[in-house]
Amino acid sequence: MEKSKVLIIGGTGYLGKRLVKASLAEGHETYILHRTEIGVDIDKVQMLLSFKEQGAHLVSGSFTDHQSLVKAIKLVDVVICAISGVHIRSHQILLQLKLIDAIKDAGNVKRFLPSEFGTDPARMENALEPGRVTFDDKMIVRKAIEDAQIPFTYISANCFAGYFLGGLCQPGKILPSRDSVVLLGDGNKKAIYVEEDDIAMYTIKTIDDPRTLNKTVYLRPPKNILSQREVVEIWEKLIGKELQKSSIPKEQFLASLKGQEYAQQVGLIHYYHVCYEGCLANFEIGNGAVEASELYPEIKYTTVEEYMKRYL
Repeated sequence: MEKSKVLIIGGTGYLGKRLVKASLAEGHETYILHRTEIGVDIDKVQMLLSFKEQGAHLVSGSFTDHQSLVKAIKLVDVVICAISGVHIRSHQILLQLKLIDAIKDAGNVKRFLPSEFGTDPARMENALEPGRVTFDDKMIVRKAIEDAQIPFTYISANCFAGYFLGGLCQPGKILPSRDSVVLLGDGNKKAIYVEEDDIAMYTIKTIDDPRTLNKTVYLRPPKNILSQREVVEIWEKLIGKELQKSSIPKEQFLASLKGQEYAQQVGLIHYYHVCYEGCLANFEIGNGAVEASELYPEIKYTTVEEYMKRYL
C-alpha cells in the first residue's frame, strides 16, 4: 500500500521534531509547515534546513493566513499537529480550530491527528481548576473535528519520559538526585512513562492503520506502567544507593499551589491527577480505543530502566 503524505505542524518543537524524524524513517513523504511566526529563531530555521537535507519538504503557512493553510493541506493525506499544549512552554491548543477550518475547506484529508499526546481529556471531566483548561480546550478541538466529520486518531501518550522520569516524578525537577526524593502521597499510584522517540514512532505507525481510524490510541508499554516508588527503586538499583525519602500529603500539595504563577498551577494540577489519583492507569481501555504496544509489537520500546541509565 502506498504510504500517506504527511504534513506536520509544530515540526521544530519538543515532540514535533521527533515526529518528523519518525515520518521520514518510515518512508512517508513528509512536509513541515514553516510558520512565518518563528521569525529569526535561528535554531528552528537550522532545524528546518536539516530536515530538508534529510528529504522533508518545507511549506510556508501561518495560522493567520487561512489560504496558506489550505494550500499546504492540499499537498498531503494526513495532518499531524504538535503545537504546544503545555502552559510552561506555550499553550496554543485552540489555534487548531483555524486548522480544522482549513482542513474542511481543503476537503482531501484522510486523517487528522490533533495535538493531544498526554492524558486522555475525555476521561478528565472532573479535573481540578486551573489544570482542567488543558483538557477542556482539547475537548473543544475534538468536538470541532467530529462535528466536521474529519477522520481522526487521538494519541494518549501519558507521561513524557523526559519530564517525569528525569526528576523521579517530582514537579520542577528533570535530573534525578543521588541523595533524596519527595514522594507524592504514598508514591504507590501507577502511571505510564513513554520515551519521546517511541511516542513519535507509535504515532506515525497509526496514520495508515485502519484499526486506529476514528479511535483513541493509548500508549501503555507494559514494563513502563510503574508507581513513583518503583521508578525510584529502579534508580536506586542503578546507582547502588538508597535515597532518603520524605512525602507530601495531597492536602499539603494542593495548598502549595496558592500564590504560584498560573502556568505552574496548571502543571501541578496535572501532577496531582497523575500521582495522587493514578488517572492514567486506573481504568481499562474500552470500546473505541486501542493500545499501541499490542498493535505494533515490532517496536522495541525503551523501558524505564533503559531510559534511566542515561543519567548515570
